[in-house]
Amino acid sequence: MDMVRSGTVRRWWARWRTIGADDRGMTTAEYAVGTLAACALAAVLYKVVTSGPVQALLRSVIERAINGQF
Repeated sequence: MDMVRSGTVRRWWARWRTIGADDRGMTTAEYAVGTLAACALAAVLYKVVTSGPVQALLRSVIERAINGQF
């Protein structure tokens, strides 16, 4: 408890939180990696949604929603 009372832990935690706090945005390389990841995810999602079983499932869900009784 002496460390807590003396503020050692609090000072250590405050110093630890400020490490890297001066980054104000992404660099060009981070933008490139983020864009590449987003494109890869979009390509995978497109392949999944345009596959036969998923199209059949979506079609049946939409048909049930349209033909549903209220």
